Amino acid sequence: MVAVDDTGFGTLLSGLLQRSHEVAPEDWGGTLARAAHELGLDDIAVLLADVQQSRLVPLPGDPASGAPRRPVAIDGTPAGAAYRTVSLRLSERDNRITMWLPLVDGVERVGVLEVTAHRIDPELLSRCRALADVTTLTIVSKTGFSDDMLRLVRSRPMSAAAELVWAFLPPRTLGTAEVTSSAVLEPAYEIGGDAFDHSLQDGCLHLAVVDAMGHDLASGLAAAVVLAACRAARRGGADLAEVVRTVDEALAEWIPDRLATAVFADLDVRNGQLDWANCGHPPPRLIRARHVVPGALDRGADLPLGLGAEYSGEPRSVHSARLEPGDRILIHTDGVTESRAEGGDEFGERRLTEYVVHATALGDPAPEVLRRLVNAILAQRHGRLDDDATILLAEWHPAR
Repeated sequence: MVAVDDTGFGTLLSGLLQRSHEVAPEDWGGTLARAAHELGLDDIAVLLADVQQSRLVPLPGDPASGAPRRPVAIDGTPAGAAYRTVSLRLSERDNRITMWLPLVDGVERVGVLEVTAHRIDPELLSRCRALADVTTLTIVSKTGFSDDMLRLVRSRPMSAAAELVWAFLPPRTLGTAEVTSSAVLEPAYEIGGDAFDHSLQDGCLHLAVVDAMGHDLASGLAAAVVLAACRAARRGGADLAEVVRTVDEALAEWIPDRLATAVFADLDVRNGQLDWANCGHPPPRLIRARHVVPGALDRGADLPLGLGAEYSGEPRSVHSARLEPGDRILIHTDGVTESRAEGGDEFGERRLTEYVVHATALGDPAPEVLRRLVNAILAQRHGRLDDDATILLAEWHPAR
């Protein structure tokens, strides 16, 4: 192993950071491999989660390293275990140790860094974690403008409607020490009118789940208008009722022949105050102490969005509840519960909540709960859904 002191490693890391600004995304693997060689590592690879979080796809590495790597499954592999649990995994074979370190942007899982060496001590582990951090920042900063990066994590082309919706979506997971929010949506490559949003502002977590009528490009446009109007109002300082009114008017004006249902919510992360508005949507569910609290958030739903001027003057209802530490809020579109197996049985509200409660009892974090849940729904339908299915799970954990 090459001896690199702290000063040498600092210089190496500084050089990596400088090169990260200019290196092409597809060349980062080779750049990282050269840095790993200076540290005395035998091998290094970047594995990125695909769109559906079913595989870890290798970023092209050092061309001189031999045959290209193949994707590995997230379920049933050590690399996948590091991704699922967001923790270090180790394996020893032929007098060499391989470790997998999760690549995490805030609380959003990006992939895994695979490192192989003859010996791994605490100092080398610390340096590999630093390489993982630099890699995550580099990948995230370049994904937004690199078609190569986007194509890498896709197994097939997306529809135009799906491209439109994904372009408007935030990261699937965000959070702080007080709160976490995570969402999934399927069918990832043909999504039409479903969308979600979550953001943090002034100690408040804002949530939105949208289901626009239809399953075509116009549906994607309707969902995009809803998200854009919601953000414009929210960032302009509007309260929840004003956000809903703004969205309603924008949708009626710009996509007049399309309706949308939605839930908009604000969670004050300082005291657990939850305010929400339901516009023709399935009601949110409250999960407390590993149980669904029946009817806790059931309120009469208002009319869907986009009905036009004759309804825009109707006051929208904003409901309130106080959460307890550890509470989880589950919001979904009807494509989740109405998904039918070939035998005709719906996935159903009860099965949905039971699945989330069971996974919560096992201690799974929200992103992993949803990843496994959407896989269960897809398995029931043999990988094909008749309607969009979106699920958002938010947890308030001020004392965690």
